[in-house]
Amino acid sequence: MIRLEKLTITGLSLVVASMIAACGGGGGGGDNVDTQSRVNVSGNLVVPSFVVTDSDVNDVETVSVPNHPATAAQVVPNPVNIGGYVNQPREGFAGLSFNSGDTDDYFLIDMQAGQTLLLNIADLSSGEDLDLFLFDLNGQLIDASLGGLDTKFESLVIPEDGQYYVNVYAVSGASNYLLSVGLTPLAALPSGALRLSDDFLPEEVLVRFNDLSVQARIEDSLLQQFQFDTDNYSGGVQRLTLKEQAAVVAARTLTDMQLTDLQQQKLDTLHAIKALRKRDDVDYAEPNYIVHPSAIPNDEHYTLQWHYPQINLPQAWDITTGDTDVIVAVIDTGVLLTHPEMSGQLTAGYDFISDAESAGDGDGIDSDPNDEGDALQDGTSSSFHGTHVAGTVAARSNNSQGAAGVAWESRIMPIRVLGKDGGNSLDLAEGIRYAAGLSNASGTTPAQPADIINMSLGGNSDSQTTREAVAAARAEGVIIIAASGNESTSQLSYPASYPGVVSVSAVDINRDLAFYSNFGTMIDVAAPGGDLRVDLNGDSRPDGILSAGADDSSDTLSYQLVFYNGTSMAAPHIAGVAALMKAVYPAMTPAEFDSMLAAGELTTDLGDTGRDNLYGHGLIDAFKAVDAAQQRGGGGVPVDPALSVNPQSLNFSHNLQSTTLFIEQIGGDLGSVQIAEDISWLTLQASQVDGSGYGSYNAIIDRSGLAAGTYSDTIQISAGSASETVQVIMQVLDISISGDAGIHYVLLVNNDTDQVLQQFQVEAVGESVSYSFSEVAAGDYLIFAGSDMDMDGIICDSGESCGAYATASQPSIITIESSDIVDLDFTTSYEYQSPSSQSLENTTRSLVLRRLDVE
Repeated sequence: MIRLEKLTITGLSLVVASMIAACGGGGGGGDNVDTQSRVNVSGNLVVPSFVVTDSDVNDVETVSVPNHPATAAQVVPNPVNIGGYVNQPREGFAGLSFNSGDTDDYFLIDMQAGQTLLLNIADLSSGEDLDLFLFDLNGQLIDASLGGLDTKFESLVIPEDGQYYVNVYAVSGASNYLLSVGLTPLAALPSGALRLSDDFLPEEVLVRFNDLSVQARIEDSLLQQFQFDTDNYSGGVQRLTLKEQAAVVAARTLTDMQLTDLQQQKLDTLHAIKALRKRDDVDYAEPNYIVHPSAIPNDEHYTLQWHYPQINLPQAWDITTGDTDVIVAVIDTGVLLTHPEMSGQLTAGYDFISDAESAGDGDGIDSDPNDEGDALQDGTSSSFHGTHVAGTVAARSNNSQGAAGVAWESRIMPIRVLGKDGGNSLDLAEGIRYAAGLSNASGTTPAQPADIINMSLGGNSDSQTTREAVAAARAEGVIIIAASGNESTSQLSYPASYPGVVSVSAVDINRDLAFYSNFGTMIDVAAPGGDLRVDLNGDSRPDGILSAGADDSSDTLSYQLVFYNGTSMAAPHIAGVAALMKAVYPAMTPAEFDSMLAAGELTTDLGDTGRDNLYGHGLIDAFKAVDAAQQRGGGGVPVDPALSVNPQSLNFSHNLQSTTLFIEQIGGDLGSVQIAEDISWLTLQASQVDGSGYGSYNAIIDRSGLAAGTYSDTIQISAGSASETVQVIMQVLDISISGDAGIHYVLLVNNDTDQVLQQFQVEAVGESVSYSFSEVAAGDYLIFAGSDMDMDGIICDSGESCGAYATASQPSIITIESSDIVDLDFTTSYEYQSPSSQSLENTTRSLVLRRLDVE
């Protein structure tokens, strides 16, 4: 179903797009306002306690307190979002640190093993480069993250409990930054950064030159520091080795800090790579990483896809990751054919949208299934729903970037039937027939028909045309999957309710029926659909389904990863698992799939014993399904019994009290479960557990009597020879600590003209601070507030604290008539942003908010 919510994993912030001209004084809401009726407008800025501002930013309105060297480190709580600013001398905008520079910010933080430090560098437009360092209290270097001129994120994982000095260092230029600590635990680390702790061969560099003569190599001062391997490898890659006593360009001197010999060698290697990456004649330079075999995909953001371990997909991947001969047709809005997650994953498809206006491509049906977008008005993004669905089925995976798909070795046939006005039953029927290799309106058929069809779409009307197309496709041996609908009703939805279609309901991270999911007599199976309203695993992201997406709200299409929720997201999990099954048992028919499902061979039973109207035959279990398929096919790889524990970490952020832990055995009998934990603040209560201890447990925490801070421990779970460790992290906020978002400028903006009419300056320190505007004329307005740490005269830049009434992501129009308006309270904060995309979530409007007190 295409009724869903969207949230990019970059967080919520304002897009910087068009300029609002500076102006002075007060003013009304337009040319036709009643100038005789003027009122007061007031409210409070709410500052979260985990918000902290660098004590020596560039804004001249602040009182600077240097936080360098390490002995003057700024003490901050954990968890915390720190907004800061660093610059080399005479770099950046005129302000407090312009002349002398502020190259180093040090913070003293008490942290726990497994927590993530994430540094978001706000500005990369003019050669800015910031690095991240971690030292212990004795000044010993623990780790470092060194990116290059185009690296927006640096990140480190805390190796063990303790106090650390965290150093943000300006290699070049000037930039705001956001340092997130304790709010991104066990997060996926971003690509592009060079980490000292990474497993690579010291003093070796892999380089591909695009233009380099032997004579140029001999004369180049940087390259003279390397020994060149005599061989060229695949793609023209060369291996370079640092010569002894090489003086690497741009290496940083760490005064009063300690390094081991190995650390020095690895740092020299990373600095050499940074220097090489700046060269025009270098396509790329990277460490010579040490690799290890693993069935788990190495995609950058795989760890955010909680929904895959929930269905025991990693264990299924030990058997198969799909087959290129297995094709899944995604009948939807089409697919963004050039999305990086779709590279190499697609077969030829078709566009069956017969209405040219709805199609948005200027014609009727054609052979181009690219998603042209479905946005109904300018300034809003299209859903790119089909791309998200296709990414779940079979995104390009195990390529160290993006996210993973269920059956990444299988292929997707994109078929477009949904446009700006949705779709119709005839176009849908033609798409189904094309996918199955049957005659259709295009006059063509695919070279190889689809084995599986996924339809994350539907409606309440029973179309005979579509019903017959479904029946014909099934008769051709196609397994057909469809979303049950998002109306939270038992009313039948089609095509999910047609005979022969596998109807999929959705569950959340706790395996409960999702709040939106349909239910009823036609439900066959459940799969993860997510819930964007909550963050129950405490990873600072909504518990939605992560997959490929995009944003076309501006003139430039931005490829992204996005979180969606819906039965639309559940269905492609089933389609992907069916593709894995076909990979090990190519002869599997739709009837055999149905019989295995009805026999409980493919699922974990949820709800009432046996089939029920919420979950059908239960939650899909990828391992059981693939194992059942290969056994049905007469062979397969024997698999030892395995212990499955989900989630794989429990993270109780500052507002999370309880969550659910599932312990299961797959592939055989391991014997009874043994749980070892001695955590005074955690109680593990059996919820639905069998006699051997397998089932669900409620993990409940008690913060009473605990001092503020971050606590961590582990739960050891074993059964037979198998064992799993669950990391538990829990935060207790210090209610005596006040948030500090820095000097704020609250702006009153005319909604009709985008003109800033009034400004109120306030120090945003404490739980809340008041603001007010006087003599405001009748009209429609918006209210924004933000800091200006870099002193460029614009608030709410990337890396700066920002808020708006009612929220920064969805500013609300305030209509002023003849009475004062009070209690316009809203939150200002440094919003967490994820490494998955360098673009920011768009709001209802794109504004540059210029202060009134600067030119």
